[in-house]
Parts: sequence; C-alpha cells; structure tokens
Amino acid sequence: MTESNELPDAPDEVRAVFLGDALTRAQAYAELLAGPGVVRGLLGPREVPRIWDRHLLNCAVVSEAVRADARVVDIGSGAGLPGIVLAIVRPDLQVTLLEPLLRRTAFLDECVSELKLDNVEVVRGRAEELAGSRLFDVATARAVAPLDRLLAWAMPLLCVGGELLAMKGERAAEELAAAEGQLRASGVRTAELVTVGHGRVDPPATLVRVVAEKAPSREKAGARRRRKR
Repeated sequence: MTESNELPDAPDEVRAVFLGDALTRAQAYAELLAGPGVVRGLLGPREVPRIWDRHLLNCAVVSEAVRADARVVDIGSGAGLPGIVLAIVRPDLQVTLLEPLLRRTAFLDECVSELKLDNVEVVRGRAEELAGSRLFDVATARAVAPLDRLLAWAMPLLCVGGELLAMKGERAAEELAAAEGQLRASGVRTAELVTVGHGRVDPPATLVRVVAEKAPSREKAGARRRRKR
C-alpha cells in the first residue's frame, strides 16, 4: 500500500460521534477495512484515505433516523457498511448483516469477533430467502440496488410500521420518483427524503425513508420463494 493510501488519523468529528468504547471499536474497524478489507477486495485502495469521512462517519449519522432498541437488517451488507457502524455507535440495536457472498460473510464474521459486537449476527443469504421467517423494525442498504428493486427485497422483511432507510446520495430524489409504481405496488404508508448528520458530515447524508403499511403474509412470502426455485 502506498503512503497516499494509508489510513489517516481519525478527524475530530469522529470523537463527537463515536463515544466511549465506540471510538476504540471504530478505530479497530477502520484498520480492518484498510487492511484485510482492501486485500480481499471489499474496499478499493483509493477509498482508504476516505474511510473516516466517506464511510464510517457517513454511516454513523444514519443512526439519527433509527428508533431505539430496533431490530435492524442490513441488506447486502458487503464490508459491513452501514450495519457494523450502526452496531458500534448504537449498542441498543440488534443488527443482522445479510450478505450472500461467502468471502464477504467470512470478513464480517471476523469483524464481529474482533470488535466483540454481541449485538450483531451475520447471515449468509439473500433477502428473498429470509422473507416469511424473520421480521425487522428497520432495513438499511447502501449502494446495493436501485430503489425499486430494493423495495421488493426490503418490504417483505419489515413489520407493521417498519422502515427502509436507503442511503442514496445525490440521486435520491430521482430514484424516489422513478420508483413510484413500485411504491404503490408495495402498499407503503409513506416515502420521503430525509437528511442526517447536519453539522457532523459535509454534505449531510441523504436517505430515502419508506414506511411499511402492513407486514407481509407468510403465504405470499412462501409463494415468492417457491417461484424462485
């Protein structure tokens, strides 16, 4: 790794977001991302200098939109963003890292063990496979899929009033408009843009927040799984 791609020191903003033991865990997680995460191809080498602001801080402020004591499923968790970060900054959350690829779940398992995160479980699989057997209060996703496809994966996993929090950035409004048909078909209660991290990250992080009107029936979820076989 070249000098320009070395992990920088944590900026002052990190200490305002990651408090107490969370700061130690955040630093250890940053090192895991910059080391094994890069070696295994879960994070590009050019992202290492931006780990704190672009990745950890940007994900940590999502916690502002997550209710207390929530059961969270991080769909397509990848290297654990935002799921691991949320678990670090919010120990009240119970976080499920849902990821289909073995090399990624192996990394996630190592991170959970190394960071001693007893509020996290790693599940290897796809959202469609979990539908009908588990329900969550919140589903998160970052750079996983367009919103219309993400809705089809997330809504069957949410309880009544459960929320999808999709990190979407600059094109959030565009994706929300493009997903209008899928939103109607999914029977959602509300769909809106929210920004989090004001004064902590620049620019603030933009989320699409979708609230589920009702929990999916187990019969429909089972039918979806049978059609995919």
